[in-house]
Amino acid sequence: MNTSGLPVDLIMKKLAEETGKTQSRAQKASEILLSPLETGISQTSYEVVHTEDRVKLKYYRPENRPADHVKTPLLIVYALINRETMLDLQPGRSVARSLMDNGIDLYMIDWGYPAEKDKFQTIDDHVNGYMDTMIDVIRKRHNIERINLMGVCMGGTFSIIYTALHPEKIKNLITTVTPSNFDTEQGLLHIWMKHADPGLMVNAWGNMPGDIMNIGFLLLNPARLMLDKYIGFMENADDRNFVENFIRMEKWIFDSPDVPGETFRQFVVDCYQKNLLIQNQLMVGGRQVDLKNITTPLLNIYGKFDHLVPPEACERLTRAVGSADTEDVCLETGHIGIYVSSKTQREFVPKIISWLKKRDGE
Repeated sequence: MNTSGLPVDLIMKKLAEETGKTQSRAQKASEILLSPLETGISQTSYEVVHTEDRVKLKYYRPENRPADHVKTPLLIVYALINRETMLDLQPGRSVARSLMDNGIDLYMIDWGYPAEKDKFQTIDDHVNGYMDTMIDVIRKRHNIERINLMGVCMGGTFSIIYTALHPEKIKNLITTVTPSNFDTEQGLLHIWMKHADPGLMVNAWGNMPGDIMNIGFLLLNPARLMLDKYIGFMENADDRNFVENFIRMEKWIFDSPDVPGETFRQFVVDCYQKNLLIQNQLMVGGRQVDLKNITTPLLNIYGKFDHLVPPEACERLTRAVGSADTEDVCLETGHIGIYVSSKTQREFVPKIISWLKKRDGE
């Protein structure tokens, strides 16, 4: 006889049901993890149309061209940290595929993997060297004077510098999660970099190791990036799509090229510590980077919850350039989610396409 008043029978029944569900999910998870998985990244077809040293220019030829497609080719410049494969990470959520499906002639720079001999390469080598060469290749291939340029994170900073130094070659500029104002304490990365000694790091390693930078990024939010992430994996291990996309993301995260030592040192000192870019005091290749030289239309997209490049690091750019045609777009997402989340995929690429179409004939 139950004298405690507790519904013992109901509790035991519930425990038995939960145990059965757990066993069923564990069995399904085991079957998924032991079966062949589709985890390839960068599956959209492209051709390498130019190579210089370790750097490649990838061309994604559109298969169909809508009547109102953007006729000016678009070059995407990714950061030196991690790889441009983020923009073609998984089926159904590929920025590259979405741009191609809208008829855009899409180019991307693959920075490759720096060797020891590259440790003396500077920002000037990347911007006025590799970028300028690749842009001239595109201009010659399409017989045009100006192209559309889109930068991602550090690649966006490079794109700002390039447009300020070579405004005659850029028709429209798009920056995405791009730091331009480094005088902020919204993100822990900006606080750390203000007190870092990049010279000591470069003297020790030559090039800045990608694995060391990855550890630093994980430590920016260890609870979410090192605990919650893997707890979430265990909770969803019986979902094949989730498992495959999780592995794709892990492949991308840990495919981390080193950053040329002198470029890393310059970027930390001149940008994070001295904040020279937004003040028009940055010198690249012996020339002053004056943002007022950017008179081309500018679309500046960033994430509201970006822990690496917070809004305060992005939103001053449109007020600093010389263009009368500027627009800020703040999406409710983070640094990576802006490119891969299903919600922002419905906003991100369509916004870029519509913005470029309006300015394509100008």
